[in-house]
Amino acid sequence: MNENGEWRKNKTLEKYKVLHIITRMDKGGSAENTLLTVLGLNKERYDVTLVNGTALESAMGDCEKEAHERDLKKALDSGVKIITLNELVRRISPLSDLKAFIRLFSIIRQGNYHIVHTHTSKAGIVGRWAAWFCRTPVIIHTPHGHIFYGYYGKFITWLFRLIERFTSLITDRIITLTDRCKQEHIDFKIAPPEKFLTIHSGVEIGRFLGVSTQDTEKIRNEFHIPNIYLIVGTVGRLTEVKGHTYFINAASEVLKEIKNIKFMITGDGPLKPDLKREANLLNISDEIIFTGWRGDIPALLSVLDIFVLPSLNEGMGKVLIEAMLLNKPIIASGVGGIPDLIRDGENGILVKPASPHGLARAMLSLIKSEDKRKEMGLCGRGIAESYSSEKMVKNIERLYEDSLRDINFGELQNR
Repeated sequence: MNENGEWRKNKTLEKYKVLHIITRMDKGGSAENTLLTVLGLNKERYDVTLVNGTALESAMGDCEKEAHERDLKKALDSGVKIITLNELVRRISPLSDLKAFIRLFSIIRQGNYHIVHTHTSKAGIVGRWAAWFCRTPVIIHTPHGHIFYGYYGKFITWLFRLIERFTSLITDRIITLTDRCKQEHIDFKIAPPEKFLTIHSGVEIGRFLGVSTQDTEKIRNEFHIPNIYLIVGTVGRLTEVKGHTYFINAASEVLKEIKNIKFMITGDGPLKPDLKREANLLNISDEIIFTGWRGDIPALLSVLDIFVLPSLNEGMGKVLIEAMLLNKPIIASGVGGIPDLIRDGENGILVKPASPHGLARAMLSLIKSEDKRKEMGLCGRGIAESYSSEKMVKNIERLYEDSLRDINFGELQNR
């Protein structure tokens, strides 16, 4: 790379070695963002390695496991080296965390990487310190949101904030998915503003523009939903922070007023039995469809009339972009980075988190107005089309090059 940031082929350095680290590669937003990044990086410039934790921790079903394996194969076929560490787990585990640190230290020291780029909280803490002790020239972290509220009690949350502040001292740049998420990190005094850079999570836009009416009809037929019924749905792993219990209670309120509605919950997770039990107690189990984990998300989103994201915390909500690409009006909690995507009253409605009544009122407002649904859907489509995975990768590569420009080129060559 010369002083203008241009790549110099066959001079001094053939490729920069980049290591990405994430706890688990499942089908969640942070994992898909990481996958799209390692797939998209220019392999003529970057020698890319991905370290990930065991996927067993995600308790994935057979279909999700198969999709996960296909993703890893795709990465391997593109030239990405993959290392799986059983010790690298998402949960707090002092013994496993120490083992993961030792393994990562060994991998980074032997690999002589120019950039270590970590993803999510646990991998970000263990991976960044391993990289620092190995004197890695550039350390970058993408939190994909944060755990500063909505996940743990006060003490654990305070402890995580303290650790993140300390770890930010050895971090060159922190990528946030939205400006709102960046501001929250600054407000919590994680690091000074100059360390942050917003790079929106990208979506494979083509997947969502090729959905046909036959795909939509297939989903309706599969779940026996008459054409006269509207469908209100959500997509996400069935965990507490995603707020599905508020979605179900809001559905109960809506059904007291309007009957020809079905509510669809797509995803799997530990709360599935509890959520089904809750729907049964509210006597609405016939109106709530649990699809389980699905690989045909574009088709499932296409069948919805309204998309809802009732999360208690959300880094960006990549699924919002996917729903907006299919012209869906949005109802979402005004938390995390969501307000950067949803303009209240334009492409959706923002509600307070943990508010079934607020969700129900917003649902009824859109259910009763087809014109409002269409207007918001068209507005959202226009916003979503700028969130491509290609744009995301290009911005990440630009950050890499800017970061490496400040490193002595001779030192890089001698590493």
